[in-house]
Amino acid sequence: MTYGYIRISTDHQNVENQRFEINQFCQSNSLLVDIWIDETVSGTKKVEERELGKILKKMETGDILICSELSRLGRNLLMIMGVLNECMNRDIQVWTIKDNYRLGSDINSKVLAFAFGLSAEIERNLISQRTKEALARKRAEGVILGRPVGSKSSKTKLTGQEKKIQELLDRKVSYSAIGRILGVHRLTVSSFVKRQSEIG
Repeated sequence: MTYGYIRISTDHQNVENQRFEINQFCQSNSLLVDIWIDETVSGTKKVEERELGKILKKMETGDILICSELSRLGRNLLMIMGVLNECMNRDIQVWTIKDNYRLGSDINSKVLAFAFGLSAEIERNLISQRTKEALARKRAEGVILGRPVGSKSSKTKLTGQEKKIQELLDRKVSYSAIGRILGVHRLTVSSFVKRQSEIG
């Protein structure tokens, strides 16, 4: 069977971009994705606690796991290698689109996977280090970073839910109940309502 794996780190990212890439790739290679796995989760979370871990347990010899790039499997070398090692030991192939890898159980695949995982981790560490250095330099130059003290973002978790909240309030629904309905804490609802009344 062929599995399409999509992972995004936040709900602000778009799963459809990865789905489109995988579909285009499959069409070009006369493949059909039998099962899709998509999840919104940090790549730092343990594989066994993710949907990816659950599906790996179900996969069998000869199955193919397709993802847009190896970094979708994890955020560091050890995690990526752990996934690839399990797949290779069970003769499950891992195909990536952007990296153009066809990783199986042969030694070349293992060497390639190791080299890619190592370089990806080094690149992330370098980017992180450069970012920290740039921020430190700006602080030293007296630049104030982040939002000014006391300022608030114009957007909140409940932005766009004003009408729904008002309807619930009109029906005498409590802040706690509204919070449960919208998946936020009652204090978040209370603060939002107070802020809206101040604006209005």
